[in-house]
Amino acid sequence: MPTFTVFKGQESGLPKQSTTTKPDELTGDNVFVRVTASGLCGTDLHYKSADMVLGHEGVGIVEKVGPECNTLKPGDHVGWGYEVDSCGHCIECLQGTENFCPERAMYGVSNLDQGSFATHAIWRESFLYPIPQDLSDVDAAPLQCGGATVFSALHGIEPSDTVAVMGVGGLGHLAIQFAAKMGCRVVVLSGSDRKKEEALHLGAKEFIATKDAKKLEVASPINRLLVTAAAPPDWELILPIMAPRSAIYPLSVSSGNLEIPYMGLILQGISVQGSLVAPRNLHLKMLDFAALHQIKPIVETFPMTEEGIKEAMDKLERGQVTYRAVLIPK
Repeated sequence: MPTFTVFKGQESGLPKQSTTTKPDELTGDNVFVRVTASGLCGTDLHYKSADMVLGHEGVGIVEKVGPECNTLKPGDHVGWGYEVDSCGHCIECLQGTENFCPERAMYGVSNLDQGSFATHAIWRESFLYPIPQDLSDVDAAPLQCGGATVFSALHGIEPSDTVAVMGVGGLGHLAIQFAAKMGCRVVVLSGSDRKKEEALHLGAKEFIATKDAKKLEVASPINRLLVTAAAPPDWELILPIMAPRSAIYPLSVSSGNLEIPYMGLILQGISVQGSLVAPRNLHLKMLDFAALHQIKPIVETFPMTEEGIKEAMDKLERGQVTYRAVLIPK
């Protein structure tokens, strides 16, 4: 029976090296993958005290395939993200929105004995994504969740639209690049001017520092706002620069309530859209789009050891990672 190294959370919040053992023979469309890189996502911090294997931004090389696999073969580079299975039969699955399947298997809830903080993993072929040749494993890893999340929130946008990105961090710096390459006018909203030069270099056309501002002005009203900052904005400042029938996508994970002025939404027909993870069709399109336009995360790499994972998670928790952390197995 194959046994491989994994890194789990524990009550103390410190990563713990352990092992997972799986049956000798692969069944169905299961694929045995050797992990070559794993992104560290903010969601991983929520599970650092749980008795489960951490990580969901995985990239690796196929080592063995099950008898029902049709597309992958040993040697292929693949990635996986937050969702790793669904029923395949419900309305959501049949219409390509399997991320809302009632039997979906997602990180933190299912498959707690494996993740991307590991040397290997076994996943279904249908939830593994071929990595384009123009993307390195290190660059591809943060795209499996961070990239897919912002790409999904930008789905359906028009090249003539104005997209605002609030927060220049792990998600925000990817959102700026994707929206700019889609042809949109990108406005960045940030607390200070500290990241202005980098935001403009990534593709933003406008940069607005919001701290102590009494009123905000933009060249063109915002059609879609992606909120990637940890702290909620001052909605009294934001709503006046939103276009009629525009949309707000809160992408940061928070257990608190989202409070927003009632009349501001009604009078302008503004919608607040929840967005989970990308369905598979958008995940595949995201990877192809990123490869074509050379959209790459800005990363710091760490060794995939107890010490390396702790260092990366501590830096992320302090907000000191520039901009995504990637773990490399030894």
